Amino acid sequence: MTSSNDIRATFLDYFRRNGHEVVESSPLVPRNDPTLMFANSGMVQFKNVFTGQEKRPYSRATTAQKSVRAGGKHNDLDNVGYTARHHTFFEMLGNFSFGDYFKEQAIGHAWELLTRDFGLPKDRLLVTVYSEDEEAPVYWKKIAGLPDSRIIRIPTSDNFWRMGDTGPCGPCSEIFFDHGDKIFGGPPGSADQDGDRFIEIWNLVFMQYEEGPPGTRVPLPRPSIDTGMGLERFAAILQGKHDNYDTDTLRALILASSEATGQDPDGQWKTSHRVVADHLRAGTFLIADGVMPSNEGRGYVLRRILRRAMRHAHMMGAREPLLHRLVPALTRQMGAAYPEILRAEALVVETLRLEETRFRSLLERGLGLLADESGRLGDGGTLPGDVAFKLYDTYGFPLDLTQDALRGEGKTVDTAGFEAAMAEQRKRARAAWAGSGEAATETLWFDLKEKLGASEFLGYSTETAEGEILAIVANGQVVDSAVAGTEVSVILNQTPFYAESGGQVGDTGLISAGEGCRINVRDTQKKLGDLFVHVGVVAHGEAKLGLAVQAEVDHARRSTIRAHHSATHLLHEALRRRLGTHVAQKGSLNAPDRLRFDVSQPVPMTDADLAWVEAEVNSRIRENAEVVTRLMTPDAAVQIGAMALFGEKYGEEVRVVSMGHDPSATERFGVYSLELCGGTHAKRTGDIGLFRIVAEGAVAAGIRRVEAVTGEAALKVIEERDRQLNEASSVLKARPAELAERIANLLEERKKLEREVSDLRKKLATGGAAAEVETIAGLRVALRELGEMPPKDLKGVVEAILQSGTADVVGVVATAEGKASVFVGIGEAAKGKTDAVTLVRAASAAIGGKGGGGKPDMAQAGGPDAAKAAEALAAIRAALGG
Repeated sequence: MTSSNDIRATFLDYFRRNGHEVVESSPLVPRNDPTLMFANSGMVQFKNVFTGQEKRPYSRATTAQKSVRAGGKHNDLDNVGYTARHHTFFEMLGNFSFGDYFKEQAIGHAWELLTRDFGLPKDRLLVTVYSEDEEAPVYWKKIAGLPDSRIIRIPTSDNFWRMGDTGPCGPCSEIFFDHGDKIFGGPPGSADQDGDRFIEIWNLVFMQYEEGPPGTRVPLPRPSIDTGMGLERFAAILQGKHDNYDTDTLRALILASSEATGQDPDGQWKTSHRVVADHLRAGTFLIADGVMPSNEGRGYVLRRILRRAMRHAHMMGAREPLLHRLVPALTRQMGAAYPEILRAEALVVETLRLEETRFRSLLERGLGLLADESGRLGDGGTLPGDVAFKLYDTYGFPLDLTQDALRGEGKTVDTAGFEAAMAEQRKRARAAWAGSGEAATETLWFDLKEKLGASEFLGYSTETAEGEILAIVANGQVVDSAVAGTEVSVILNQTPFYAESGGQVGDTGLISAGEGCRINVRDTQKKLGDLFVHVGVVAHGEAKLGLAVQAEVDHARRSTIRAHHSATHLLHEALRRRLGTHVAQKGSLNAPDRLRFDVSQPVPMTDADLAWVEAEVNSRIRENAEVVTRLMTPDAAVQIGAMALFGEKYGEEVRVVSMGHDPSATERFGVYSLELCGGTHAKRTGDIGLFRIVAEGAVAAGIRRVEAVTGEAALKVIEERDRQLNEASSVLKARPAELAERIANLLEERKKLEREVSDLRKKLATGGAAAEVETIAGLRVALRELGEMPPKDLKGVVEAILQSGTADVVGVVATAEGKASVFVGIGEAAKGKTDAVTLVRAASAAIGGKGGGGKPDMAQAGGPDAAKAAEALAAIRAALGG
């Protein structure tokens, strides 16, 4: 039997031999098409190449593209499990020509590969062509020798492909396989074409026109080729099956489901096994590509897929979580071709276990309610919409899960009633919000959130993505467009920009649509929890609603922010290990140029503490351990030792970030740091580069702040300190190792000189005391201007003059750095007749001071006006009565 892995390898190898570049499958979340929820064909990743917006170093390519159709306009979810060929996840094999070869060579490749390499019998193949395409039939006759009876002309749009209302388009040619007259059905275009006898296996799109405004279509200068072959359908043919679920890969998953549940794979639960197998593939690949279960956008589609599979597992008697136990069976089948599911296996297993554990707590009660309500309906009855809404709102049953559960009973759901109940809940939520005291200006964001839903954040896995402008706010108003120079706040349907939260600053970057629009984003903010708002200015062109744009995060800035954020986690753990487990985060800032981390710590950290912490963090950086993110419930995360912020509100699910190795920490997966965190992080600790503490101090009682830098910023700090050290060494003519001793000697020598200078100043100030004494109100008074003298020396001068016995009252004024200082002392003979405080305050007023103080016999004051030293002495004289 030819395995699916063999078919994929043979296909890619054929086109490699024929000059095609083998290109890896793009992620399931499209980065270049905001109109698509998931990649659903091979051409998605080449869309911009076909339109000329992007250039690749090759003109031919071939891929095996993973694809999902379970949301939006491409939604096969309801049919999965009930038909032979519907899937939520499938693989699309394809070959592409970007202005290189065209129809003749594309048909030649297809025919040669099918009939020679894969050995399909030529007489069981037939093709369709667009009725107005006169070239394709000629080539099919020439290359394949097909008669007119097996070249079917189709006049409808089924055989004319368009990328959109405008843009590249062209006729296509589909290849069908005839399963034989034992199966009902007629050839395409016939009355019985919906039967299963003739199965389409390959579609060749001849992209040869440019579609313009209605009624205009011109030939492309360089026609291209886009083909797609469904691997599952083709594997069924080569493996002699008529049902995709009987092929090797899906059959292996069905058997794994059968073994886990103990139910016959082909018995009464045949459909349930198929649902589990298909949805396991979709769920695993979506999680591996960064989609996580949620209540919005792609995450909600994933949750619907998983919960549908979980209900079928429950129906088969599984009372414990099942899906996560089947992941190894999938990775064995497809891990070699798609190594990303091997790398993400632990994350997938944990996510599936978490999702099923949470849902199972509600499943039985929800199914009980559904059974009671369904039992009240007659044959072919309709479940009231308010009941379906209760199942959704209270028990987490997506509407289509309820519809699927009733399908086997031939019953339906009142969808209009469901939507009415949903609208009523939104109305109540709005009323509750309006009464919560929120600012009136936030009404605008509430309206937008209600209309648009949550923004989808792609930034954990990419820094560039296409999006669609859903809203523009300018001057506090919602507008349809904004011209160059306008300050705007823009909302996209999906974005790689991180919105400020959790201490991490918002991203900056560029939103553009070629030359037609360019918005410089200077900040990204989060409104109402999950509405991402890009704040900036329209730098060129015009921003319009519905415009498809490219969103590009400033990579260099994001990288430094990530490094600082990851370093903060390592710093937190290092502080706890050095200072004690009382250390807890009280605030943080993760910016492009630094990190700031506030922690509970009652006493200052010593130099030894900081040196140890810095060395510890750098040791963990050099370990270069992978930074791993898991999705968990808050309770489960805390239970395994993850640190959470006290007082922080967490949702049903949290991202748990771990980094570093610590084999002794068995209770938390043997990792060094484990924290709840929704920010972006380095991929490995080594990406942080270098860590350097630059400051530590108090910010409040019992709260200390550590400031640090990483990477290039840390290197610059070290380089600057090295420069300063070398400069000091040069000035002091000493080696760096000798600087501490040399500086200590200089300081001691300076103190000695300062003492000597002080003594000399005192001698100069007290010299000739008798000649400068005057008599005022019967007291001997010595008043002196001492010029530039340190304030600390004034008391010694006053005391020296008093001790000489030449004066009863001494007042001195000195100036330094533009300010004046006054000191007054009185001897025994003046006590009771005056006091130093009164005199010094009079002097202080003269020099612009605000009083003074001291004791009755010795007081001091100061003022900002050094030019009025003489006036200060005159004020003392006047206060004495002179």
